Amino acid sequence: MKTIPAKMHNSISWAIFTGLAALFLFQGVPVRSGDATFPKAMDNVTVRQGESATLRCTIDNRVTRVAWLNRSTILYAGNDKWCLDPRVVLLSNTQTQYSIEIQNVDVYDEGPYTCSVQTDNHPKTSRVHLIVQVSPKIVEISSDISINEGNNISLTCIATGRPEPTVTWRHISPKAVGFVSEDEYLEIQGITREQSGDYECSASNDVAAPVVRRVKVTVNYPPYISEAKGTGVPVGQKGTLQCEASAVPSAEFQWYKDDKRLVEGKKGVKVENRPFLSKLIFFNVSEHDYGNYTCVASNKLGHTNASLTLFELNEPTSSTLLQEVKTTALTPWKGIHPIVHETFPSSGNSAKVCLHLCLIPHTLPVDWL
Repeated sequence: MKTIPAKMHNSISWAIFTGLAALFLFQGVPVRSGDATFPKAMDNVTVRQGESATLRCTIDNRVTRVAWLNRSTILYAGNDKWCLDPRVVLLSNTQTQYSIEIQNVDVYDEGPYTCSVQTDNHPKTSRVHLIVQVSPKIVEISSDISINEGNNISLTCIATGRPEPTVTWRHISPKAVGFVSEDEYLEIQGITREQSGDYECSASNDVAAPVVRRVKVTVNYPPYISEAKGTGVPVGQKGTLQCEASAVPSAEFQWYKDDKRLVEGKKGVKVENRPFLSKLIFFNVSEHDYGNYTCVASNKLGHTNASLTLFELNEPTSSTLLQEVKTTALTPWKGIHPIVHETFPSSGNSAKVCLHLCLIPHTLPVDWL
């Protein structure tokens, strides 16, 4: 018996498989749903991008030839691999199942796959559709933006995925988190300072967790003074005038007295400035310091001012306090009396001390003194 040369054997194999391919592709009879004469391939297969997809075809002992095809391309014929893609491997070829695996699936793998068999000289085919899902991904989003109050803005958030993701915008602010729109583009007409903050774009298609990105929107507006406090201070004491202003960018503060600007470093006076607050501090108030002051807050968009007064506040003297104490002690009073110790002067170095008891229901008689 002569041995067939390897080269001739390959040619014969190629001819056989070419004929088999033609048989599968052009003479195959599609299997109808519920056809009991031929077990069907598995239902549609859905996998995520990057995962492995297993395509199974249930067969029986009547089958003489089997093959898996992708459109017009033969992937496997029996145990022989016909495609060059290393991701496609044969999982099983038994009397009951013929299955292959496609590893690291990508979107271009999506489509119809055919399990073709021949039994009793009657070829039949069964199809399965591979569906590849892709997690959402935000591929384009607007940069952070700074805009003057009253202008219009447009934010963009472009996302990809399979199925196509839903894009949602939300406004994230210190006061509340609010839904804005369900669209790739967010338009805001005549933006206000209350609409500043972070805007969150979320892309979701239920394949994986939503993808979230944020855009920071800064709304610039001129300053307005929300609080200005004057104060009364006794001579020689410490006093503070306070001016609070809201602005973006932060306001710069200046202080004036009678149209004369107060410069930092004046003896006995200090200016403390914070982003939204300015204090004019007097460490030792004199008569000269009393009067009207003006706080001016400004930024590149405008300025505003407020008037404050530093006025004299008289401190109570010791004689005034003593008078108040005597008036309180000698006022007739019905009800329960407190215990009071009084010392009265007498001749010599002696003193007469009487004790007014509590629980005295009426005013003490004069002859008790």
